[in-house]
Amino acid sequence: MKLLISKMILFLFVANTMSVFATTNLHEIKSIHLGSVDVYKAHYQDVMSEKLGSAPRFAVAHEVNIDPMSSTNLQETKDGWIWRYRVIADNAVSLNFAFFDFNMSKNSKLSIYSSDYKHAIRPFTHKDNNSSKQLWTPIILSNDVVIELYIPTDEIDFVSLKFARINQGYRTFSQSTDKSGSCNVDVVCTEGDEWRDEINSVAVISTGGTTFCTGFMVNNTSQDKTPYFMTANHCRINKWNESSLVTYWNYQASVCGGTKDGNLEQFNTGSTWLASSRKSDFTLVRLTNPPEDEWNVNFAGWDRSGEDAISAVAIHHPSTDEKSISFENEPTTITAYLKEEVPGDSTHIRVEDWDVGTTEPGSSGSPLFNQDHRVIGQLHGGYASCRSQTSDWYGSIHSSWEGDGQPASGLKSWLDSAETGELFVDTI
Repeated sequence: MKLLISKMILFLFVANTMSVFATTNLHEIKSIHLGSVDVYKAHYQDVMSEKLGSAPRFAVAHEVNIDPMSSTNLQETKDGWIWRYRVIADNAVSLNFAFFDFNMSKNSKLSIYSSDYKHAIRPFTHKDNNSSKQLWTPIILSNDVVIELYIPTDEIDFVSLKFARINQGYRTFSQSTDKSGSCNVDVVCTEGDEWRDEINSVAVISTGGTTFCTGFMVNNTSQDKTPYFMTANHCRINKWNESSLVTYWNYQASVCGGTKDGNLEQFNTGSTWLASSRKSDFTLVRLTNPPEDEWNVNFAGWDRSGEDAISAVAIHHPSTDEKSISFENEPTTITAYLKEEVPGDSTHIRVEDWDVGTTEPGSSGSPLFNQDHRVIGQLHGGYASCRSQTSDWYGSIHSSWEGDGQPASGLKSWLDSAETGELFVDTI
């Protein structure tokens, strides 16, 4: 019965997402067919790149230059103008797309759905218009996708967009495959009960449609819910690709230790880069739109005092699987990156080894909380895994606060714009 109900819900979601024009014969739609990704070659490249500190990659980018508004592409119907384009990508586990010069009219709609109608992304409308005029979509778990633009007849002069990129996914945001190590603890487990507020501040993210990490919403001293979002600098969000950030909320298993059944339907797309530092490996952006209220996304508190934590908790997406929680029951220490000497250059916080859980590639940028439930750093890197009781290092909020004394290199100008001088704030 549960399976039947879930299938009915999926059918209704997809049906409501697609337009009434979706009955067209698929073979009549203009299309592009991408060949298979050489997964072994891509994996080798990824291993080499990740050893140099790059964010993990999950997709290969294909540049395209298609103008849906061209008279040869648009079709006039009694209900309005319609454009459809089909993307088929051999061996892809997902697809996502980028549109430039993006501007939708009040009643126009951009829909993306799998050709078998089993998967769909919510429609994009004028509410997705933004100052960058770019739209980067979340992934859709299909290798055969239809993109459909509908414009009412009297709004044709108020719509523009260029189809600019196809990103062909060859690694998954886990749906049915367990990729992360077995020692990871799902946040739905009882171990997470005292950390529910903080759990709800953490998201898995993609950048440029090709790389993934973890990040978190962060509070400020005005506590006004400005949609500030933090991650690691090596996740490579900058002022040139800020619009490509996609944050996925509440991507977590429904049952402790059960099937990896999280969904990616709750997302935000787009951001404005504010500040970053290679030294302490942080990036701060402001999301283009705040998360929807019904998603219950919280804003993590922080502590910039620089004091060692008595104990620590990490909330993250290991290998970008569903959200996990890890525990260090011993005090942290202040060091340099990948060093053990105290205090070193004081830019990082060392977790000696995890007592419960671990971190993995994809966990980068995730928050480290102290015993008071306040973030003290974001994950830079380390050697920890389910097979290795070794250390991790987090860029320190204390070190990132002033940066180089400029707004573009520190957190102070943004998280304490009121100049209160507060050493910490709590999660809201």
